[in-house]
Amino acid sequence: MRSDYLKTDELAKNQQWYLVDADGYTLGRLATRIASILRGKNKPYFAPHQDTGDFVVVVNAEKIRVTGKKEEKKEYFRHSGYPGGGQLIPYKRMMEKHPERIIENAVRLMLPKNALGRKTFKKLKVYAGPEHPHQAQNPKTISFK
Repeated sequence: MRSDYLKTDELAKNQQWYLVDADGYTLGRLATRIASILRGKNKPYFAPHQDTGDFVVVVNAEKIRVTGKKEEKKEYFRHSGYPGGGQLIPYKRMMEKHPERIIENAVRLMLPKNALGRKTFKKLKVYAGPEHPHQAQNPKTISFK
């Protein structure tokens, strides 16, 4: 084994916690940056087959913006698992009831569709308001502007 590769337990020690305030950001542009941090693409030892990413806490999800006419036209698909159980939920209703799911959905679709992607997605924590329960991890505030 090459000595420049980090072992899995060493990767877990190198994980950081980041805090992102979604106020004023555009949905897709923010989601791409978050997905990149979750996968670990911002690190020099990134490997697509290893979990090298960091934890990301997103606050103020209710203040995210979308461009164009997406507020009126964008819809989210949900299925109950039963025949004929599909539903289309408009963006406005999703923003009223569950604004955190909008960011979660955008980021989840940018991650790999495999076991590593599902594990990576669990490191994303999204909250509608400015409060979050992750103060003990001392998250570093980052801004993408």
